[in-house]
Amino acid sequence: MNPSPPPAFTSRLSTPLGRFQLAAVAEAWSWAGLLVGMIFKYLVVQNPIGVQIMGPIHGGLFVAYLIAALQAAGALRWSRATTALALIASVPPFCTVAFERWALKSGRLQTPDV
Repeated sequence: MNPSPPPAFTSRLSTPLGRFQLAAVAEAWSWAGLLVGMIFKYLVVQNPIGVQIMGPIHGGLFVAYLIAALQAAGALRWSRATTALALIASVPPFCTVAFERWALKSGRLQTPDV
């Protein structure tokens, strides 16, 4: 029996869960890019170009994550505590992925039975 292929990118964007998972990973990657830009700005070449590029990208993905988290909270019927934790996870670097993994393992990313 062959495993089914992963869902296509566009089909993942069609659900709140897919948008949330993609936003969580993208936001974490943008944090990494911003931190690398800051290292180059302050320690390596004293040139702000990395921060000037990654700052707006990270800002946009930060907002996209917040919107995706709120959409997922509604669609997946998260408690206020889980929703607050998802939103707080957007602030420290890489915590969006940690929250997404925790939510996946704890069953919070499963569509509720109607």
